Amino acid sequence: MRVLPFPRPEPLDSLVMEPRDRLANLALFAAAAVVWILVGFVVTTRDPSVDPGAGFLGAGLIGISVGLTAMPLFWLSVFARNRRIAYRGDWIRAVRRGAWVGVVVFVLVVLRLQGLFQVPVALFILAMVIVAEAALSGER
Repeated sequence: MRVLPFPRPEPLDSLVMEPRDRLANLALFAAAAVVWILVGFVVTTRDPSVDPGAGFLGAGLIGISVGLTAMPLFWLSVFARNRRIAYRGDWIRAVRRGAWVGVVVFVLVVLRLQGLFQVPVALFILAMVIVAEAALSGER
């Protein structure tokens, strides 16, 4: 056993972050990594011009992977902003916001694949999501 020349300020499983929160973050990042590998496989092996379903499959996988990647990032940003205090409902908001990000990415990729993507449409979609999230996240 190696002894460090200086003591650690706090042990690994400290009261700063609950082990269940750490496990949830790692699980979401691991799930996102698996889906990103699937995205790489679909993008490199299937051509949407030959197989129309490949575009929707790729868009779905990209939306899921971006959403899964965003969920722990949203939770960690709120956790850091609240000075390392996790409040009740933080995970629900983080999952909801990650799902919004995944849906928006899916819709934008599908619009791009269909040749229907336009900046005003994308800005309208983003504005609708921001308004919906603001309404759902309002402090009571």
